[in-house]
Amino acid sequence: MISKHFACIFFILLTFSGFAQDKDKTPADTAAVKSIDTIIQSKRPFEPLAPSKASFYSAILPGLGQAYNHSYWKIPIVYGGMGVAGYAYLWNNKQYHKFRDAYKRRLSGHMDDDYYDLNGSGIDPGNPDITTDRLEDIQNSYQSDRDLSLLIFIGIYALNIIDANVDAHLKQFNINKDLSLNPYIEQNNFRSTPDIGLTLNIRL
Repeated sequence: MISKHFACIFFILLTFSGFAQDKDKTPADTAAVKSIDTIIQSKRPFEPLAPSKASFYSAILPGLGQAYNHSYWKIPIVYGGMGVAGYAYLWNNKQYHKFRDAYKRRLSGHMDDDYYDLNGSGIDPGNPDITTDRLEDIQNSYQSDRDLSLLIFIGIYALNIIDANVDAHLKQFNINKDLSLNPYIEQNNFRSTPDIGLTLNIRL
């Protein structure tokens, strides 16, 4: 009978102590709990289709996938690289056609192209300022530079898509404090020597 009374009294004391602990919580403790709840709720949910969306957006419009990933600083790099490559392509293509037209006219027997008499000393049929063979070499050189500029433009466009896809994957990795890998040194009780190890901490 005494043990039953003692158990009841002990249970009542535990209940009152729990109420007392709740009352003893300060506003700082309550704010800390709320801040933790806010952090947990603000975590970006895992979206398995996010990399596909980012790739699709960048394929439609370069830089749009980077904007989707909130990596806005990459957009000027994408357009800067594509702009330089595009300008190089247009300039080399223009020079290629100029020398190609002169080369074709030279082969047709004409001597009135822009590169036959560059210094204005008068047309000399036997001594053109730029020979026909040299016109062909210059034409081929501009053609190679034009094709290289096009490949660079396509490469930057492809890298823009790949970067958007990889960045979307990486942004969904959990790298906050709830997941950590830490080294530690522990005393070995059997050999009295320190042991080195790693701990993997996962907080749910």
